[in-house]
Order: sequence, then C-alpha cells, then structure tokens
Amino acid sequence: MPRRPPKSSRKAPTLARVLVAEDDPIQALALEDALLAAGVGEVVICPSTADMMAALEQGPADAVVLDVHLEDRSDGWAVAELVDLLGPKRPMIAFSTGSPEAIPADVAEMGPIFEKPYDPAQLALALTSGAKKGLFAKLRGVIG
Repeated sequence: MPRRPPKSSRKAPTLARVLVAEDDPIQALALEDALLAAGVGEVVICPSTADMMAALEQGPADAVVLDVHLEDRSDGWAVAELVDLLGPKRPMIAFSTGSPEAIPADVAEMGPIFEKPYDPAQLALALTSGAKKGLFAKLRGVIG
C-alpha cells in the first residue's frame, strides 16, 4: 500500500510517484522514509518483480529503485531493461544491491548503483536532485 506524508507537511513533490522493488522489509521502510522526507509524493513498495510489474501497470512512475536480487527473481535488473522501453520520458532508475557486479554493464549505465549497505537518504537525494534538473540543465551537462 502506498504511503504519503501527512497533508500538513506536504509541498509540491519533486517526484510524484516512486516504485521501490525491495524484498527486505527493513530496507524497504528505510527507503520509503528517506524518499518521503526528501519530498516524494507517493512511494509504492514492491517486494517482488510481479508486484513491480503490477505497480507499473497501475500508472506512471517518476522513478524506480530496483533491488537486483528479489525473492521471486535474481535478475531484478531485467526490470530496468523493461522500464527503459517506456520511451523518452521513462522513469529515472536507481539500483539498490549487494551485488553490483551482477548487473550487466549496459544496464548499469541506466542509473546510479547503491551498494548495500548504504544510506537511504543518499539514494533519495540522488533521485530528487536528478528530478530538479530541467531539460536545459541536462543539455548543458551533455554539451559540456
């Protein structure tokens, strides 16, 4: 079930909806708390690949956080390949893993990799700061 911050503390979110594929409940709650504290509008915890697929079907996400080894599959990075097919306005991708070497090199280029254990606030900052960059800021970064 998605969790949102209390109405009294809400401001315009930098990211409206973030999906978190994580089967460790402690890690999932830590990520959820960090993302909500960083201003994310809604966080949906997906403990399995099947749950992630269902959440993607329920509506667009601004970002996805993918654990590489989920309870139901050991190739959680494959979801990144699927998300990448969602077009030019695909969600931002971040990987959360104890096995960064298990991510194929071409997939690893799709987003930052956070090797467990890490500070969930750093992952939240990476996603929300990436969301604040507009088109011209991104172009400047590419052009030089």
